[in-house]
Amino acid sequence: MTVIGFLSVAPVVEGSMSEEVAKAVAALDGFDVGYETTPMGTIIEADDSAELFAAAQAAHDAVDADRVSTVLKIDDKRTVEQAASEKVAAVEEYLGRPAKRERE
Repeated sequence: MTVIGFLSVAPVVEGSMSEEVAKAVAALDGFDVGYETTPMGTIIEADDSAELFAAAQAAHDAVDADRVSTVLKIDDKRTVEQAASEKVAAVEEYLGRPAKRERE
């Protein structure tokens, strides 16, 4: 089974959050997960929810701020093995094109 999560860890600070967000992303390296960071959060893939929760907790704990806002959304499709990239490919098949467009 593959569990897919969308994780957003944000320190509540003035100015740029990128240094602290980088610490959260780096914390994921200590776990058996795949991930892709986007401008709004990080997609995480794990074999089970326990590994996903542990990775998310480590990312949250890695941020050094007085206040941290963390959101974790989980897709636990228990009867089908499906990677995040396959979910995107399925949408692209219906679109007949990539599900991405650059701004002009």
